[in-house]
Amino acid sequence: MEPSPATGGSETTRLVSPRDRGGAGGGLRLKSLFTEPSEPLPEEPKPMEMSFHHCHRDPLPQPGLTPDRLQAQRQLCAACAVCCVFMAGEVVGGYLAHSLAIMTDAAHLLADVGSMMGSLFSLWLSTRPATRTMTFGWHRSETLGALASVVSLWMVTGILLYLAFIRLLHSDYHIEGGAMLLTASIAVCANLLMAFVLHQAGPHHSHGSRGAEYAPLEEGPREPLPLGNTSVRAAFVHVLGDLLQSLGVLAASILIYFKPQYKAADPISTFLFSICALGSTAPTLRDVLRVLMEGTPRSVGFEPVRDTLLSVPGVRATHELHLWSLTLTYHVASAHLAIDSTADSEAILAEATSRLHSRFGFSSSTLQVEQYQPEMAQCLRCREPPQA
Repeated sequence: MEPSPATGGSETTRLVSPRDRGGAGGGLRLKSLFTEPSEPLPEEPKPMEMSFHHCHRDPLPQPGLTPDRLQAQRQLCAACAVCCVFMAGEVVGGYLAHSLAIMTDAAHLLADVGSMMGSLFSLWLSTRPATRTMTFGWHRSETLGALASVVSLWMVTGILLYLAFIRLLHSDYHIEGGAMLLTASIAVCANLLMAFVLHQAGPHHSHGSRGAEYAPLEEGPREPLPLGNTSVRAAFVHVLGDLLQSLGVLAASILIYFKPQYKAADPISTFLFSICALGSTAPTLRDVLRVLMEGTPRSVGFEPVRDTLLSVPGVRATHELHLWSLTLTYHVASAHLAIDSTADSEAILAEATSRLHSRFGFSSSTLQVEQYQPEMAQCLRCREPPQA
């Protein structure tokens, strides 16, 4: 019996074999084309089965800190504790020795403490989920902590420079060479200890299939750069600079200990090391201002990102391309993609997102797909921004 079209509210029926019902009887029976109440309803597709259609190609981040960040947290805590102890010792020793050079070295340690505590604070805040108020989370706290550290160092250094200038004008001061020599020696040992704590021999061993911690960009999607390891490396480089300054203070203290008449070496050292301290913060301040001003990340170029998006099959043009950072390692991108009318928008969105993540390490990307129109070439809003 051929299927009959449904008319009105009647039910459409067809003849089926007992094999279709799994029964044992003979003859043909009527079966409804509609689902019978006794039969179970088809299950809804699970989210895991549809994940490959969605734009988020990476799994959800696990709560808490990763092993790399836990290791970085332990290193930063240990180095920060050592730094605080010896900074307090340098303040006391510099006061007893009447040495501004020792105080300058203590001020540099203060900047180290602020930088490490800012990194630790940002590591803690990074575990907090995004909210409707803080939709990006709390990542930018790292940048604000770095700015506070730089400002505090500049204020303390400015005071020490003023005192050193007064000393050079009047020369009515006395330096305790023994106390200065002892304090400077302890400061060198402290910086060596902090450098040992923060030293990283190389990439951590991995038990996954990826092997090394960093994979070449051509191998496909990779993990975002770990904030913790980046902070540890930055602190290690800063401590090396402090070590060189401590060695300079030690040389000045040796000179004053054996030749007290050359006590002017103390304020002169303060001038030299203050300039070095301010110069060492210049790259940090430049990076902080770039992040706060929503500038393009230093490691990412505008033209390579644009060319990568244009290389996706079906993309005719791009506009409203914006690149910025929440931190030095958390990069964000957004753009409009003008595509051919016959192109698959979902496939283009997935491919463009994948390329941004694998080639440039963008942690977040927002892409709007729209059909290409010839008048876009004349639109002022669609033009690329000029060179800075």
